[in-house]
Amino acid sequence: MLNPSSSPSDNPEPEVGWMARIREGDMDAFRLLVETHQARVIGTISKMLGSDAEAEDLAQQVFIRVWRSAPRYQPTAKFTTWLFRITRNLVFNELRRKRHFSDQSEETPEPIERAEKEPDRVLLGEELQNAIQAAINQLSESQRMAIILRRYEEMPYEEIAKVMGTSVPAVKSILFRARAELRERLAKYLN
Repeated sequence: MLNPSSSPSDNPEPEVGWMARIREGDMDAFRLLVETHQARVIGTISKMLGSDAEAEDLAQQVFIRVWRSAPRYQPTAKFTTWLFRITRNLVFNELRRKRHFSDQSEETPEPIERAEKEPDRVLLGEELQNAIQAAINQLSESQRMAIILRRYEEMPYEEIAKVMGTSVPAVKSILFRARAELRERLAKYLN
């Protein structure tokens, strides 16, 4: 609930006002919220799962969860922290579900096929991007989430800690280990 001494309009985050309106069933406020955050949520999920189609499906679940949670929403932290915590929980649930029902081994990216002759530099750039994504996909769930939130979402350590339900020193440690693993896996590209 909102603090009785403040109104949604006093808060610099428009999401707080939108959530108050969504609590009352306002579909226009919900549409604004989804339009504002959908791309970031889908992007984060896609980087975690490696599939755009799955990312869109899971993003729908994230926003359904936001709608259903609106009556209990407390603006005690940034809205995006709350939103990405929901995203994180659903992604981790999906990864656990996949691991439970799948016997598949580590997937490796398929080699780049050229339909036409391209400059070596472009191919090297694509190869590097594929190698980076493959290396990120091999990280543990928590390392992958921390890297994505820090690198792609540009979140500060404090917000990542809130999203992940841990401390700032723990986030820094997770990122340190993740970067070390990435450096090791990408060594041939870094020299």
